[in-house]
Amino acid sequence: MPLVVFCGLPYSGKSRRVEELRAALAGEGRAVHVVDDAAVLGAEDATVYGDSAREKALRGALRAAVERRLSRQDVVILDSLNYIKGFRYELYCLARAARTPLCLVYCVRPGSLSGGLQLAGAVENPNPNVSVSWRPRAEEGGRPLAVGTDILGVPQAAASVVNRRAQAEVPMESEEKETRAADFPALVASEYAEHVSGAFYPPELLEALALRFEAPDSRNRWDRPLFTLVGLEEPLPLAEIRAALFENRAPPPHQSTQSQPLASSSFLHQLDQVTSQVLAGLMEAQKSAVPGDLLKLPGTTEHLQFTRPLTMAELSRLRRQFISYTKMHPNNENLPQLANMFLQYLSQSLH
Repeated sequence: MPLVVFCGLPYSGKSRRVEELRAALAGEGRAVHVVDDAAVLGAEDATVYGDSAREKALRGALRAAVERRLSRQDVVILDSLNYIKGFRYELYCLARAARTPLCLVYCVRPGSLSGGLQLAGAVENPNPNVSVSWRPRAEEGGRPLAVGTDILGVPQAAASVVNRRAQAEVPMESEEKETRAADFPALVASEYAEHVSGAFYPPELLEALALRFEAPDSRNRWDRPLFTLVGLEEPLPLAEIRAALFENRAPPPHQSTQSQPLASSSFLHQLDQVTSQVLAGLMEAQKSAVPGDLLKLPGTTEHLQFTRPLTMAELSRLRRQFISYTKMHPNNENLPQLANMFLQYLSQSLH
């Protein structure tokens, strides 16, 4: 059954959207499996994204967990950052090999479709040099501010973060505007906190993730169909997601992901015997041939033009290539034409 991949930076509402989609699909009687960082690590640990080796191991564990749960009966939802397009391509290949549809849900905070750290656009900011932080702070200027919800595991208050340049250039706002700016981040942080996340992402790590983030592009086949959700006010497009998962055809598997058809033992035996006879006849015929002669070989109705003496090593290499290709496409109807097919292959390879 289908695979749903969620993508986005921390605190973009992915886990809440995952729970919303899981509840909607489970309410329809479908079996839904959610794979996230906590399910793989045992407990969510944000520091894993600061260590390239641990992050690589995490991606491998997530991929293995998804591969184990992919089936024709269940829906699998992957709740992780999934910010590397190469990893999303690996997930696309898993779905293609399992012959199941896939869709991508991209969660973005308002004000930045590129997934930046600044949380702007939810309300009008009176000063462009002042950015409202999503991360609550205990106090600012020695004065306690409005207390926010405990979204990071530690009770904290919320405050506005002023850029260094703005501290020197921007005059102090009135007490009413300052209080309003202080109350807003607590509400925003509470709203955009991960639904079941207790991990804390340091500002340096969030900035690094934003710089490394590779946004999905619907022009890439592994990123479509793509659903972009800006903020939590925008409703989840359940009807479109259902259509993408249950009405669309699965990506066609490549030849490398398909099981090769089994050939009968008689076909392989005859293939080996016919090619051996053609090689033996060619080695015997070229002993008395001169360049330009047309050689008639046993079991064939066509002729091979002789241009130069051929060694057994060269002919054996071509024979192995022909056998390998023919075993990948066995067809009992071609048995009477195997000798002519091998002769044509030799003629094209030698000239």
